[in-house]
Amino acid sequence: MELSTALDFARTNKHGVLVTLKRDGKPQLSNILYSVSDDGAAQISITATRAKYHNLARDPWAALHITRDDFYAYAVLEGEVEMSAIAGAPDDDAVEALVTWYRTAAGEHPDWDEFRRAMVDEKRVLVTFRPTRAYGMLQLPR
Repeated sequence: MELSTALDFARTNKHGVLVTLKRDGKPQLSNILYSVSDDGAAQISITATRAKYHNLARDPWAALHITRDDFYAYAVLEGEVEMSAIAGAPDDDAVEALVTWYRTAAGEHPDWDEFRRAMVDEKRVLVTFRPTRAYGMLQLPR
């Protein structure tokens, strides 16, 4: 599957399964909300207290599995990730990036002050995932 085709498919959805690698090399999977930018990078908000954060800090590689609602089409994107700093104050750069991401992924929040405080309280991090490889099936074989 061409990477551009997989990215086009990924843009039709916002829910996927993020795969990271545990210390022993086995996969750890998490349901996530994501958005894909025009340059093909996917962004994901995670917390610094969860396994996926520690996995990505140790090994900055991930896969993103996306399915169509009927479950008969899917794409898997693989690539490297970068993580922002952990949100430390409601007005820091990490929180600003999370605000921008949220607007893209989910729209306007009803209370941005509450959102900003939550990002700090939850120790949120913005993951930027840059896929370099894709595979999957978008049509059933005939």
